[in-house]
Parts: sequence; C-alpha cells; structure tokens
Amino acid sequence: MIYRITHTTSYQYSGLVSLSHHLLRLRPRELPRQKCLSHELQIDPRPNLLCAHRDYFGNALNFLTIEGSHKKLAVTSRSQVEVMPAPQRPPGPAWETARDISLDTAPGEFLQTQEFTYDSPLIKKLPEFRDYAAQSFFPGRPLLEGVLDLTARLYRDFTFDPDATNVATPLLEVFKTRRGVCQDFAQLEIAFLRSMGIATRYISGYLETDPPPGRPRLAGADASHAWLSFHCPLSGWIDVDPTNNLLVADRHITVAWGRDYSDVSPIRGIIIGSGDHSMTVAVDVIPIPESNSFDNALLTGRPEDSALPKF
Repeated sequence: MIYRITHTTSYQYSGLVSLSHHLLRLRPRELPRQKCLSHELQIDPRPNLLCAHRDYFGNALNFLTIEGSHKKLAVTSRSQVEVMPAPQRPPGPAWETARDISLDTAPGEFLQTQEFTYDSPLIKKLPEFRDYAAQSFFPGRPLLEGVLDLTARLYRDFTFDPDATNVATPLLEVFKTRRGVCQDFAQLEIAFLRSMGIATRYISGYLETDPPPGRPRLAGADASHAWLSFHCPLSGWIDVDPTNNLLVADRHITVAWGRDYSDVSPIRGIIIGSGDHSMTVAVDVIPIPESNSFDNALLTGRPEDSALPKF
C-alpha cells in the first residue's frame, strides 16, 4: 500500500519571538518493508538554517533556526510512503529464552537490543508492572503468544480517554487510573515487557484510519500514532499496537523509534521571547488505491473498533 501523508503543526505566540531552534523527526524511516518515496518540508517563516542529520537511533532529524521577530510558526511535512505487509510471524522461543538473550551482557548478535531492556526517562520498571505482565507469561510460553495475550489484556482493562492524560502524566498514574491514549498505552506495555526482561522500543508514526460509517473523510482529522516493538530472537523486531489490539501489518507508517516518547517527539524546540503559545496539529493519511491491498484484522475486540482506530 502507498500512502500520502501531510502533517502540519502550527504555533501561535502571544508575544514576539526573536529566535527559535527546533528539532524535527517527521521523515518516515527506510525499512525492509517500508520505503519513503518522497519527503518535503514547508516552513513559515522561512528558516535561516535548515540541515539534516541522523540521531543515535538512526531516525531522520532536521534542525532549523529562525532568526528575526515572528508571532507564528507553521511546519508542514509531506511524504509518500510504500508499506508492504508484515510477514507471518512464528511463535518464537519461550519467553524466558528471549529474556535471557536480551539480558546477556556478552558480546554477540543481540548486544544492541540490551539498551531497550533498561529504564528510560519516561519508563521505569516497577513491581506493579511486573506483577501485571506476569499473568501473561507462564513458564515455557512462546514469547509472541505471551505478548499478544498481554496486548489483549491491556486493551480490555484500559479505557481510551483523550482527556485523561497529557505528555507529562506519570506512567504509574496511567496504570492506576486505567485511562489514557496511544502514547500512554505504548509506554505502559513497554514498561510491562521491560519489567519481564524483554527488549522493547517505542515507535512513533501514523495509522491509516477510516471515517465513521456514512461520513466523509475530514481533512486534517487523522493524528500521529504510537505503538511498540519487541525483540524476538530469530524473528527480529515485531510491532504491536495496544491501543487497537493489533499485530501491525501495513496500515502503520513508521517515522521514528527510541526508548520512549522523549526520544522521538515529532517537533521539539526552544524559543527566545515572551508570552504564551498555542499549538494545533492536522494530519492526513491518504491511501493510494492498489489492486492488492491488505487489511489489518483485530486480534480480538469489538467489531466497531475496526472502523475507528484510536490514537
């Protein structure tokens, strides 16, 4: 499937800003089953400096500087991306075997996965998280089977509520209130899996959505999305979406990955000026029809959710 993606972030400042620096992670990654066919940035006001880099995790990174007084900033990213279906995944080894490989400190093939077993700025391993996750990982259970069971339990036990949290809400609070959004659920399942010793990373990107039945697609009505990827020896990294109880196929477009949201925020910056600011975001993920399209299926869950993915 090929997608056209438009992502616009607009800032309005109450006072004049004299200087601003921003980091952008908006270009979709190149992956074995994902190809970024084109990507462009439109920035208003025009930046004095715009340069491209790769960050520590290999994500595409743009740095921009705007000098001179301005009261607004608009950043529009336009991409065209081809995504192929994910291959059929074997159940993998017992989860204890995967854990032992991830935690093995000897130099070897899986050494690079170890950094995703440790605490990160927004995700801490806690006894409460391990106790919740352990219910899905009885002795000898294949890793993939355990992760899918955990994903389904999180989907059943937690309520999607866009008003319940913000980017600063502690993960333990999300766990206690059982409410949140995609960022919360992705980071929560990462905390569960890391507490069991499983290497897990945070993924940011987009998800193709369908409008409600009988209603037209609204421009700008999509949103950035978040999910997670866990490491399974012999199979590699496998993506799951706890917000929608999905084993990721070809409706998810990967932009960046890291230890948690703090590593992959789409836009981050500092400004020199006074007053407050407001931000609006508009995203469109438009599929370009192909004869051999592939539809994701819910692993479990309510039928109506397949038409209304959550963010």
